[in-house]
Amino acid sequence: MAPHILVHVTMKLHDTQQKWKKMAKDAREKAEKLPPGPEREALMKEARQLDTAVHMDEWASSAGLRSPKS
Repeated sequence: MAPHILVHVTMKLHDTQQKWKKMAKDAREKAEKLPPGPEREALMKEARQLDTAVHMDEWASSAGLRSPKS
């Protein structure tokens, strides 16, 4: 992959991760304002899923998983 393309892809991944982190934070904040119940649990589940997506994305894009250069 050309260096300028790699930078663009890396920036997009970072932007996506930041978006997911914000969405998780917003879901948690909204859930904290609700009484216990199904709506609150659904928001907390959404936040956990977004956190998991961020961690998986970080892992998948980590240097340890890159193909060896020939």
